[in-house]
Amino acid sequence: MEVLIASSTKEICELLAQDHSRQLLAGGTDFMVEVNYGHRDPSSVIAIDRVPELQNWRHDEDSVIIGSCVTYREIERGPLATLVPALAQAARTVGSPQIRNAGTIGGNIGTASPAGDMLPVLSALGATITLRSSDGRRDITLEELITGVKQTSLHKGEFIESVRVPVLEGPQEFLKVGSRSAMVISVASLALITYPKTHTVGIGIGAVNPVPTRARQAEEFIVDYLDWERMQVNSSILENFGSLIAAASSPIDDHRSLAAYRHHSVGVLGQRALTRIFTPRGPND
Repeated sequence: MEVLIASSTKEICELLAQDHSRQLLAGGTDFMVEVNYGHRDPSSVIAIDRVPELQNWRHDEDSVIIGSCVTYREIERGPLATLVPALAQAARTVGSPQIRNAGTIGGNIGTASPAGDMLPVLSALGATITLRSSDGRRDITLEELITGVKQTSLHKGEFIESVRVPVLEGPQEFLKVGSRSAMVISVASLALITYPKTHTVGIGIGAVNPVPTRARQAEEFIVDYLDWERMQVNSSILENFGSLIAAASSPIDDHRSLAAYRHHSVGVLGQRALTRIFTPRGPND
């Protein structure tokens, strides 16, 4: 196997332009599992984890631009966690400390697994993904990038350069269900982002559809029942809210869970996330 070590994004573009079949390697937490199990047999690999432009993030007015090789470890704490707390919550649930030290946000996106913990948060935030190639850059949404289970719309010679998300405006929550309490792949997951200025919310659900999904009907439904001044929600509509979230899911049976359990769980997660932010009140309160 040929192993090339890139030192800049320009060099990555050049190496991919020479041979589109070359595989990119950052943390390798998913990629090397597939290699070790014989699911992949790449002839040429480009290591990109030493590229400074991809290792850094910056605060740009009302947004944060995160390089694709920023690790879960950096996302889960410190200044970045303060700016995008739901992303930090999701990062803390990923694997072991060793995995979080190596795994990257770009790898989580590029792997395009339905169970990727970053994906529902990025979906709820309306993230913009910047792609780079020798032909230049282009910006697309997460939903435009991930087209199926482990499938993306990346063009030949393209790679994920960075992710842009809005900075904290209101409370955020990320919750997931797994077969145990730690170091587990999601059975169902959900992110809830609030936008007090516009009195709206963003809801992303994970591990219950082939691709990242916004629960749009639930988003539109709940805004009429939120008291933004007192941060309260009418408790009588919580069941309907959960049902609308569940309706946005089309889960399957697999070795980790039954579809019926996933369908139920994601609705419950939505109710829990909402009541962590908004205090339930009765209709006469």
